[in-house]
Amino acid sequence: MPAAALQRFRNGGVVPAHPLALNQDRKLDERRQRALTRYYIEAGAVGLAVAVHTTQFGLHDRARGLLAPVLELAATTAGEYPDNSTVLVAGVVGPTEHAVAEAELAASLGYDMALVAPFGAGDIGEKQLLERARAVGEVLPVIGFYLQPAVGGRPLSREFWSELAQLPSVVGIKIAPFDRYATLDVMHGVARSGRAGEIALYTGNDDNIVSDLVNTYPGPGAPLHMVGGLLGQWAVWVREAVRMSQLARQARAGDDSALRCLVDLDPALTDANAALFDAANGFRGCVPGIHEALRRQGLLEGLWCLDEDERLSPGQLEEIDRIWAAYPHLRDDEFVEANLDRWLA
Repeated sequence: MPAAALQRFRNGGVVPAHPLALNQDRKLDERRQRALTRYYIEAGAVGLAVAVHTTQFGLHDRARGLLAPVLELAATTAGEYPDNSTVLVAGVVGPTEHAVAEAELAASLGYDMALVAPFGAGDIGEKQLLERARAVGEVLPVIGFYLQPAVGGRPLSREFWSELAQLPSVVGIKIAPFDRYATLDVMHGVARSGRAGEIALYTGNDDNIVSDLVNTYPGPGAPLHMVGGLLGQWAVWVREAVRMSQLARQARAGDDSALRCLVDLDPALTDANAALFDAANGFRGCVPGIHEALRRQGLLEGLWCLDEDERLSPGQLEEIDRIWAAYPHLRDDEFVEANLDRWLA
């Protein structure tokens, strides 16, 4: 991958998990899909993660024929911008052969790296998961992914993360088990790997964003920290997410006022995430909740998902109403309103 893209990824920042815009017939809405990509780039995201959980894993079903068009739309839309510096991350799933084929597709479309999700890999052990990551790494640089079990992940040992980080093709890890002990397992594993300085750590713990961004973890030599977030929560309100990421950078550098500001934001953001992600119902309404936030801002037309049964849970809409009224400072409504017509053009 280009050295500039790798450096930008290592520097960190906001990488939204890109949703899938569908029309009422559950077909790809290319106009709104492009609008989302433009929104993320202009809001200040350093990269885009496409074909990940927030995009819906059903996208990877070959019978739907959606993976290639959706990956290509994001890449060509990012190419509209003169500096063309957006780091493009493609989610890959399935057994080894399938995951490698998806990585090859992404590479052909100009993607910089592959986020290797455990989803669809089958009932295989950690050694086989490592071999799968190694095989994908022969095509594209790899981001490891600790996906929470509630949405298709599995528990993984500290030793697994150490061995994964030792693979030369691994350039980052998305840490999203939604579990503090499991998060520490990743940090300890990376610290033991001997490559801690080469691995960019991104939080995917949407329930604990602020803490992940400001905490430091002991390691050999310099302490470890998470350089940014690759998050479904950051598929919405991205302008404010960028500001939050910048505050975290300042706080880690010793700015007490930035730290106090983040501490004040922490409970509000977690509360808002609980409503959007439907934590009360085991995250069943997570993707529709993200869609509802984007619909309210005019970026999406509706909440349609590939799976007709994937919808808001009972009571979730009322919870979103509540946090919408309670935390207007978390949103970027004015930014979206000022640019929406142009993004949709």
